[in-house]
Amino acid sequence: MTAQSFPPAKFQSFEEKADKKTVAPRLAALRQAMAKAGVDAFLIPRADAHRGESVPASDARLAYITGFTGSAGLAVVGAKKAGLFVDSRYTLQAPAQTDTSKVKVHEWLLGGISPDVANYVPKGGSIAYDAWLHTPAEIRDLVAKLEGRAKLVPGPNLVDAIWADRPAPPVSPIEFLGHNRAGQTAPDKIAEIQQSIAGDQADAVVLTLPESICWLLNMRGRDVPNTPFVLGFAVVPKKGQPTLYLDPAKITDELKAALAGVAKVASRKTLPVALARLGKAGKAVMIDPATAPEAIVAALKEAGARLVEKRDPVLLPKSRKNQAELSGMREAHLLDGVALAKFLAWFDSAAPKGGLTEIGIVTALEAFRREEETCVDASFDTISGAGPNGAIVHYRVTGKTDRVLNPGELMLVDSGAQYLSGTTDITRTLSTGKPSDEERDRYTRVLKGMIAISMTRFPKGTTGAQIDVLARQFLWQAGLTYNHGTGHGVGAYLGVHEGPVGISPRYTTPFEVGNVISNEPGYYKAGAYGIRTENLITVVESPEFPGYLEFETLTLAPIDKRLIRKLLLSEAERAWLDAYHHRVWKEIGPRVKGKVKDWLKEATGAL
Repeated sequence: MTAQSFPPAKFQSFEEKADKKTVAPRLAALRQAMAKAGVDAFLIPRADAHRGESVPASDARLAYITGFTGSAGLAVVGAKKAGLFVDSRYTLQAPAQTDTSKVKVHEWLLGGISPDVANYVPKGGSIAYDAWLHTPAEIRDLVAKLEGRAKLVPGPNLVDAIWADRPAPPVSPIEFLGHNRAGQTAPDKIAEIQQSIAGDQADAVVLTLPESICWLLNMRGRDVPNTPFVLGFAVVPKKGQPTLYLDPAKITDELKAALAGVAKVASRKTLPVALARLGKAGKAVMIDPATAPEAIVAALKEAGARLVEKRDPVLLPKSRKNQAELSGMREAHLLDGVALAKFLAWFDSAAPKGGLTEIGIVTALEAFRREEETCVDASFDTISGAGPNGAIVHYRVTGKTDRVLNPGELMLVDSGAQYLSGTTDITRTLSTGKPSDEERDRYTRVLKGMIAISMTRFPKGTTGAQIDVLARQFLWQAGLTYNHGTGHGVGAYLGVHEGPVGISPRYTTPFEVGNVISNEPGYYKAGAYGIRTENLITVVESPEFPGYLEFETLTLAPIDKRLIRKLLLSEAERAWLDAYHHRVWKEIGPRVKGKVKDWLKEATGAL
C-alpha cells in the first residue's frame, strides 16, 4: 500500500485555532449545564477514552472550553471560578491560549490529578466527571487525595451537551499489514494473548488502547494525527474470536471480509451490552486499571464480573519487534536518513546567513521528508527551538511564538516521521557559528552519555532504571543534570511513545531482544540554550557473551562535530563516533548526490 492510499498527510499546523474570546461564553454555557445537573464542578481532561497523545477533533474538549491545545492537561470548572492544570511543558503556552481572567493556570506536577481541584468547589461539594475519560487508577488516586473535601460524581459529559458544532468522530481508511510488514499473523498473535489471558485465570480481556488493538489485528488507520491508529475497543476471549467494536460508519463489507475468520466486528454502541453479558455470566475479565476507562470497569462490576487487574497483555509482546518489524524500522531510518542529510546540508548553508525562523526550519524538514512517497505523516509535532527556546524541553512553536534563529545560537530540532515501513524519532543540536566553551562542554557531556548507552553491554534481566545513570554520569560530574527520561519505547509504524520499556528510573520492565528505544540525554540552560542528542536503538543478543544483550543503533544522521570538545572524549568514545559516522556515510552516501553528498562526506569524516 502506498502513502497515496491515505488522505494527504497534514503534518504540522502552526496557527492555533484557539480563540480567547470563546472561553467566557463557553464557560457560562457549561455552568448552566452544571446547575441543571445539580453539580458544583466538572472535570475536563485532555484525554479521550483511548488515552492517546493525539485526540480527534471530536474529543478535543479541553481545547473547546479553555482554548488550550497542548497534549496534556486538565481543567476543573466550578460555579464561580475555573482552573487549568498543565505540566512544565505548557506553562508558557497555556496562559497564552486561554483567557486568564476567567481561567487560572496551575503547573501540574506528575503523579495523578492534583488535589487542588477541590479548591474550585465548596467544602463537601460535588465534582462531576465523564467515566469514559478517566481510569480507575486516576479516580482511586483522586478520591484518596481529596480526603473528603469533595465528592466525585460520574455522569454524562456536560461539555458534549453544550457543544453544538462538535465535529463528527473520525472515519478514516483502514489498511491491513501483509506478513512482510507484520511478521506474524493476527491469529498467531491472538493465540499468544489468549495464552496470557488463561495464565492469569481470566476468561477475557477488554482492550482499550488503539496501539494494542492495531498491533493485534495487523491493522492501521488515520483516525488521529501523527499515529496510524484505528480508534475502537476489543474484547478478546480466552477461546474463540475477538470482537472489534468500532464506530458504525467504519464497518464496511470490505472490513468484515478482511477480518473474516480472525475477528468479529460490532458497533461500539453495543459494547456496554457485551460487558453486561460477560458480567451476568460471572466471567473473570482482565482490564488494565492504568488505561481502561472507569466506565468499562463500572459496567463490568455492576453486571457481576470478577475483575482481574493486570497490565494490558499486548504491551509486552508488541514491544518485542520481530525480524519483519525490525527490517521495516531499519528501512524507515534509511529513508529518514536521506531526508535528514538533505535537511542538515540545507541548514548548514542557510543558518549562518541569518533570517531562518523556527517555523521555516520545520517546514523545510517536512518538505524533505515529503519527497519520500511512503512518508505519511510526522510522528509528533516537531520541536524546533532556536537559542533560548531550545531550553524549553517540549517546546512547540506556533505562529505567535515563532522566533528568528540568530547566527551563533544553538538550534535544537527534535522530530520524527511515520513511514509505511516504520516510525522514526531523532534529535540533533546544531551549530550556527562559533559556539562558546560552555556550550561545547555541555554538548560533549551529553554526547558522552548518549555514546555510553549506545556502547553498553548488560545481562538479560536488566532494566532501563538500572542503566539510566550511564547517560547522566558525565553531567553529574559537573554538577549538572536533566529533568526528563533518557529514553522511551517506540512502536513499529505505531506510536512514537510506547511502553513498557524505556530508560529512566520509572522503567522497571527488563529489556528484551527486539525492543526499540530512544537514547536522548540532554542539558538545558534556561533563557540561553538547549542541547539534546537522540538516536533510536534496538536490543540485540550480544554476539560475544551468551546471556548478555547490547544495543544496535537505528538512526542514521550526522552528529555535529563542531560542537564537540574533543579532549573530553575518550579513545573508545572517539572510535564509536567515527565508526557511527562511517556507517552513516556508507549507508546514506549512495542515496544522495551533488552538494548534499559533498556535505555528508565532510560531516561524517573522522573526528
